[in-house]
Amino acid sequence: MDHHIDIVEQQIHELDPELLSILLRDETTGQNIRWACEDYASLGTGYSPEDQILPELITGENTNVIRPRIMKEAETQAGRTREKAEVFTPSWVCNKQNNLIDEAWLGKSPVFNREENKGWTPVKKQITFPRQKGRHWQDYVTANRMEITCGEAPYLVSRYDTVTGEAIPLMARIGFLDRKLRIISERVEEPDRWFDWAQKALQSCYAYDIQGDNVLLARENVLASVSEYHVGQFGVPLSKDQLRRVAIIIAWNIWQMNGLTYTAPFSEESVINDQADWFSEMGGQVELKQEIPCCIMDWQEEKVIQYQTLVKGQR
Repeated sequence: MDHHIDIVEQQIHELDPELLSILLRDETTGQNIRWACEDYASLGTGYSPEDQILPELITGENTNVIRPRIMKEAETQAGRTREKAEVFTPSWVCNKQNNLIDEAWLGKSPVFNREENKGWTPVKKQITFPRQKGRHWQDYVTANRMEITCGEAPYLVSRYDTVTGEAIPLMARIGFLDRKLRIISERVEEPDRWFDWAQKALQSCYAYDIQGDNVLLARENVLASVSEYHVGQFGVPLSKDQLRRVAIIIAWNIWQMNGLTYTAPFSEESVINDQADWFSEMGGQVELKQEIPCCIMDWQEEKVIQYQTLVKGQR
């Protein structure tokens, strides 16, 4: 996959239709992610908020329906901020906050870059780790990180500057997955072992958003980032099989969720509850409809868990 700001779904489809299908999958419902916003409803049938995002709606003559925020009309950007509380975060702010995490984790500063006004300069020498249990490079790579209400996931990966839209070179990238992949690339020279560690890094990175276009853009950016680091390290792209394996992890780890209810938007399941009958003294069973609680993968335990159990401390 080439390094372009805008990832065109038609190109993914032509490379491997199954790859696009994986990127559109909602692992909680077994269906596809939903649009979950009004921005596309004017395009006609299939683009309402409750509709699933199907490959044919974003490929062929519908190519470029979904575009990164930097490439959207100013009116659309403003509307999403006003109606959906979609907050735009400049890349330099993402960098500053990710730096705080690394400085606390490693106990030193600077680590990956030096901040300069509203920018940064990367530290080019190899990143060093303390001789301390739980603080080795392997621990850093597998440490869990999550971006909430992620949008296009600028905290996770930083393929382009969110202010200017300009591509960011690998050495200067600032997302928390970017940093993990840099650490791996500095220490692992064998392609198979590099890919194994890249999968571990990806398995430790989570993100969610409610709007379907954001979820797809975030997933595409992460997939492209892993491929770009592989090209940077070995000069060749990931194979189709490797891309699919990466996409499967992404489909679990970057998911569509209503952050207030911890459920998949516009999903529905039946729940039978014992309820008192309001019109008699006899009890009765009532069938309720509710959105389905979102599930994520615990890769270390190799089991599916409900996200809400983590939040409520009931795991």
